[in-house]
Amino acid sequence: MPPLRIGISGWRYPPWRGTFYPQDWPQKNELAYASRQVNSIEINGSFYSLQRPSSYQAWYEQTPERFVFSVKAPRFITHIKRLRDVETPLANFFASGVLCLKEKLGPFLWQFPPSFRYDPVLLSAFFKLLPRTTPAAATLARRHDDHLKSRAWLTADRSRRLSHAIEVRHASFKNPEFVALLRKHRIALVVADTAGKWPFMEDITTDFIYVRLHGDEELYVSGYTPAALAEWERKIRVWHSGENPSGTQRLGPPPPPRKAGRGVYVYFDNDVKVRAPYDAMTLAHRLGIGPVPPEAPPIETIDELPNIRWREIGASIPH
Repeated sequence: MPPLRIGISGWRYPPWRGTFYPQDWPQKNELAYASRQVNSIEINGSFYSLQRPSSYQAWYEQTPERFVFSVKAPRFITHIKRLRDVETPLANFFASGVLCLKEKLGPFLWQFPPSFRYDPVLLSAFFKLLPRTTPAAATLARRHDDHLKSRAWLTADRSRRLSHAIEVRHASFKNPEFVALLRKHRIALVVADTAGKWPFMEDITTDFIYVRLHGDEELYVSGYTPAALAEWERKIRVWHSGENPSGTQRLGPPPPPRKAGRGVYVYFDNDVKVRAPYDAMTLAHRLGIGPVPPEAPPIETIDELPNIRWREIGASIPH
C-alpha cells in the first residue's frame, strides 16, 4: 500500500514542554520522543533559514526506522523572491543537507504567502525547475553559491523519487486552470484547513494527497472535535484506497480511481494550545496506525499562554 502518514508540523515549541513532552524532558531529545509518538514530522525550521547538513544528519539518526520527514521549503524562495530568479536559491536549498535524510525524505512543501496571486506562466517556469529525483537534486545542489561554501551536501545515497506539494493562500488560486496545471506537472495541491481564513480546496492532482490542519475553528489554536476527526478519517481512508471521497470541495473533475491507492500525508499545525500532537495521535489511532493516545491536557491549564505562534527554532545560515 502507498504511505499513510499522520504527524505534526515542527516539534520544538515551548508550550509543549511539560505537557506533550514529559516534565523535565531534555530539549535535545524532543525529536526522539515526538518521532515515536507519530510516524512523520514536517520540518519547518527550513522555512525560516537554511539548515546545516549536520542538523539533517542528526535528525535522521534520532528518528526510528521507517520514519519520514516532510520538508518545508524556504520562504526566501516563496515569500521574498516570489519564485523569480530562484535558480541559485533552489540550488542552495538542495545543497543545505536535505539529501542527508536519505530514505526518510518525504515530500517538499512550498507555501505561498497570502499576497501571492495565481500566475500560470511564473508557476510553470518554477515547476520545471523542481528536481524530481535525488540525483537531479544533487546535480542542482552543485550550482550553489558561496553562501554555503564548505557546508554544502552534494550527493545522494541512491536514486529516489522526489515529490512536491503547493499550499496557496490567495483567492485567485480557486481556479480550475490551477488544478489542471498541478496535474500536468504532477504536483500535489495542499488541502489546507485554515478555519475559513484562506482557500479550501480538495482536488487530487497527483498520486498523493498532502493535508495541513491548522485549526478546526480558530487558526493555529483550536483542537479538532471527535466529529471533525471522524470526517477527516473518512476522507483519508477513501483517498488512501485510491478512490474519491464524497462531499469534498473540488474545482475540477475528480481523477479516475487509482487501483494502487494514493499516499496520504497529514500534518497538524494547531500548536499554540498543544492540540497538534494529541489530535495527530488520535487520528492515527482511528486509522489503525497508532496506539491509543494519552489524554490531552485540559485547555484551561494552558490558557495563560499568549495566543501567538511558537515556531520551531532552527540553525540559521544565510540564503
